[in-house]
Amino acid sequence: MWGAAGAALARERSGGDVGLRITLISPNEHLVLRPRLYEPEPELAKVELRRILDPIGVEHLRAWVSTIDTGRRVVVADGEEIGYDRLVLASGSRLVRPHDLPGAERLFDIDTLDGALRLTEHLRGREDYTAVVVGAGFTGLEAATALAAQGRVLVVDRSRVVAEQLGRGPREEIEAALDALGIECRLETVVTEVGDGHAVLSDGTKVETDTVVWSVGMRASELTRQICDELDHLGRVPVDQRLRARPDVFVAGDTAAAAFDAEHAVMQACQHATPLGKVAGYNAAADLLGVPLRDFTPGPYVTCLDLGNAGGIFTRGWDRKVMASGSEGKEIKTRINQAIHPPVDDADKILAAADRVRIELPFFPRDQEEAAPAV
Repeated sequence: MWGAAGAALARERSGGDVGLRITLISPNEHLVLRPRLYEPEPELAKVELRRILDPIGVEHLRAWVSTIDTGRRVVVADGEEIGYDRLVLASGSRLVRPHDLPGAERLFDIDTLDGALRLTEHLRGREDYTAVVVGAGFTGLEAATALAAQGRVLVVDRSRVVAEQLGRGPREEIEAALDALGIECRLETVVTEVGDGHAVLSDGTKVETDTVVWSVGMRASELTRQICDELDHLGRVPVDQRLRARPDVFVAGDTAAAAFDAEHAVMQACQHATPLGKVAGYNAAADLLGVPLRDFTPGPYVTCLDLGNAGGIFTRGWDRKVMASGSEGKEIKTRINQAIHPPVDDADKILAAADRVRIELPFFPRDQEEAAPAV
C-alpha cells in the first residue's frame, strides 16, 4: 500500500497527469495491520484499501500473483498476464508452519486476519481455558500476555531463555511481566504432537488444552525466488540503498534485505516495512519520470512490546536498552498501534504521509525524541 502511495507521490511531483499508471495487485479489500492481530478485537486492525487508493488515483486489481517473469516484464495474476515498466515487490512474509508435526492442522495462529479471527471465535465467551503458545519471541509474547487476561497460558520455546532474539536488554522486565501474569514457560522444549484436547511436549508432558497457538518463525514470500537466486536467511532479496534489486525491480517490506547500517539489516517489522514501501514505490515511479531517486535512510532502531495487563516495554538501539516499561511502556505501544493506521479519504494527507519516511512521534519525552521510530 505504501509503495503505491509513494509512486503516486512521485507522479504528483512530476505534474500529476503524466500518463503514469499505478496498479496495486492484492487479493484483499483491506490493508491488514498485522502488528495488531494479537489484540482481542483483530477485526479493528484493518483499513479499506479503496479509501487510500481511490483518492490518490491508484488502481486496485484483486488477484493473486503466481509468477513474475523479469525477462518479459510481466506478472501473472489469477492467470492473466500484466505488463510493467517498473515493479515493486512488497508481498510480505508468512509464518513458518510445521509440516511434520502430528496434529498441525489443529494449530491456531495470529499471522493473518483470518487466523486471528479464528482464534478469537474459538475462545469467545470462555474465561477459564488453558492455551499453549509455541514461541517466546515478539509475536508469541504478545499473544501469550493477551491470552493470559482470561485463561492460563503455557509458553513453550526451544531456546534456553525467554525472548532470546531480543537480547539481554529487556529480558528482566519481560520475565517479571510473565511471572506477574502467572504465565509458565517451558524452555529448551518443543511441542511434539497436538491432539484432540491435548498437546504433548518433548519432555513427555501431556498438557490438556484445545488451544495451541503457533508463533515460530517468519519467512519472506516465495515470490522472492523469482527475482533473485541469492536470498538471505529469511528468504529476502538483497537491494541497494535505493531498494533496487534489478534494473526494473524494486523490493520493499518483509521481502527486502536492505541495510540498516554497516552492521545490521532491517527487521521484518512495521517500523522498517513502512518506510521501505514509501521509498521503493517513490523510486520506481521516479525512475520512469526523471525525478531524483531517494536513498533509504531509516530512523533509529526501537522496539515496542505489549505485555497485556503487565504493561509494555519500549526499547532503544540494537542493544535494546529499556526506555519505558509498565504502564508508560503500554501507553507508548498503544499510541504506536494507533499511529500505524494510514490516513484515508484525503489525497493531500495520504501523499503527505507517503512523503514522511522518517517521522518523530509527538508523544516521546524531549530527551528521547531521537529514538522515535519511523512509522
